[in-house]
Amino acid sequence: MTRALDRDIRRLALPALGALVAEPLFLLTDTALVGHLGAVPLAGLGIASVVIQTVVGLLVFLAYATTPLVARRLGAGDPTGAVRAGIDGVWLSIAVGAVLLAVGVPSSAWVVGLFGASPDVALAANTYLAIALWGLPALLMTLAASGLLRGLQDTRTPLVVAGAGFAANAALNALFIYGFGWGIAGSAAGTVVASWGMAAAYLVIIVRAALRSGARLSPHISGVGSALRSGGWLLVRTASLRVAMLATVFVATGFGTNELATVQVALTIFSTLAFVLDALAIAGQAMIGHGLGASDVPRVRAITRRLLQLGVGGGALLGLAIAALSPVLPFVFTTDASISVALTGVLLVMAAGIPVAGYVFVLDGVLIGAGDARYLALTGIVNLAVYLPLLWLASGTDSIVWLWAAFGLGYIGARAVTLGLRARGSRWIVTGTR
Repeated sequence: MTRALDRDIRRLALPALGALVAEPLFLLTDTALVGHLGAVPLAGLGIASVVIQTVVGLLVFLAYATTPLVARRLGAGDPTGAVRAGIDGVWLSIAVGAVLLAVGVPSSAWVVGLFGASPDVALAANTYLAIALWGLPALLMTLAASGLLRGLQDTRTPLVVAGAGFAANAALNALFIYGFGWGIAGSAAGTVVASWGMAAAYLVIIVRAALRSGARLSPHISGVGSALRSGGWLLVRTASLRVAMLATVFVATGFGTNELATVQVALTIFSTLAFVLDALAIAGQAMIGHGLGASDVPRVRAITRRLLQLGVGGGALLGLAIAALSPVLPFVFTTDASISVALTGVLLVMAAGIPVAGYVFVLDGVLIGAGDARYLALTGIVNLAVYLPLLWLASGTDSIVWLWAAFGLGYIGARAVTLGLRARGSRWIVTGTR
């Protein structure tokens, strides 16, 4: 059975990993192309991208709420209901995107002004943001549509769409920025066009799926409401994660410039490692939802055990790699000796905590797949309440290593406890379509 589970996990996790890696490449491409325009446009892009990333990051529930709803119905032998649940999720994304567009475009200059940048940087940031917001509904539709396909046990199609979108984004950015001479506005326009192209591709896929299954394309109020309720709890869960990371950066800022730079690099490395482990979490969302829909509790337990083995084992391997590379990895990011020394210490602490992070990311995906969003939201607040005192204690040490220990061991450890306690019980195992 383990071999069969591994085959199913690979089938879902490997394409999911490719799609996850493709997403940050959009920003990487924009950064590389805009960077040649000068420091001011690059700084403006930095501000605008933080705004867009924060909004999209908080609304990732549009994918995470859709996947288990679709997978449950598919597992219960109701492909029509599965596709219909996904379509309702897409309609929710359209509604949320329309509201954000109506609010965001008129207030973009005000939002940029909150960062206190110089007038020329603020102008560049607002130029990018005001255009990029027009692609936000497409980005949200893409999230919901990818959640639909993952629920249908298909992670290959999102990989193909993400790869094509990345290629189109790179080509359009180069054309609009340099070919048409639009500067930073061209970068935003290229990303908007690529985003809508991806959304259009997903709409074609969804229409075909609806025709095959007999599902209606019109929204169902009860289905949209169900996605919204689950998504609301997941929004709280995601917000607690964001607050924890922002609080960590805030404390590092108070330590000094070098310490802040060290934490920025550490968070970048940690986020990269998270992509690998999140691929297992996405596989877990799809497989657990399907198993619960089929009322196959033994399979659900087996999937959970195997994913945990792979998550902790993979985390241990990644941790060993980080520990081995800790003396040389800092030089990839900086030539400053003091940052390199501090980063080496941080990386060793990070290496110790990565297996725990693997445990956390997998269980997070399992419980999302089970539709246990309310528990994730409430314990997200509890975890934050545990972490903030640890962060306060670390702030008095003026040590970046202790700061990372508070985050990488304290906060992640708190999540491991709350998730582990839930997974050991059976209250999260609710079979059927709910």
